[in-house]
Amino acid sequence: MANNQNIDLEKLRFPIGHFEAPAQYTPSIIAEWIQEIADLPEQLWEATENLSDAELDTPYRPGGWTKRQVVHHLADSHINAYTRFKLAVTEDNPTIKPYLEGKWAEFEDGKTGAIAPSLALLEALHFRWANFLRTLDDAQLQRTFFHPEHQKSFSLAENVGVYAWHGRHHLGHVELDFRSLRS
Repeated sequence: MANNQNIDLEKLRFPIGHFEAPAQYTPSIIAEWIQEIADLPEQLWEATENLSDAELDTPYRPGGWTKRQVVHHLADSHINAYTRFKLAVTEDNPTIKPYLEGKWAEFEDGKTGAIAPSLALLEALHFRWANFLRTLDDAQLQRTFFHPEHQKSFSLAENVGVYAWHGRHHLGHVELDFRSLRS
């Protein structure tokens, strides 16, 4: 029984699975990911429009963030990502500033704040971000930033995929009702 619980918890943590990098970052894959980034705000609006405060304050898994915290986390995370992308295009392999996302999620605005401002922020941000990404050529998509926590440089091409996945990943959390998965 413990093994089934672990499998279920893994599915709850990663409802769409882990990010899998393709063998090659083709223009069509990049374009698909950019469209996923562009589409995320509307999908989040739809996924949350009928949720009550009680549902928004329900964790997506035991010990996990609430759906409200997930929405606010997406705004926090994607603001940082947008900035990182712009830095990578304008500087030579800049070292990015990590942030403590778990602590940010515990701030009162993330725990109890209305989600409409974060959804509106994501709508505007993703509009700008997707438009910016569509202007990048292959050389710019190969530009990198250095992540000090990983002690590694990451290309923008890879990160377009990571953030498309990140949005779908957390959309999966918002749409999930783990209580219905109990047997």
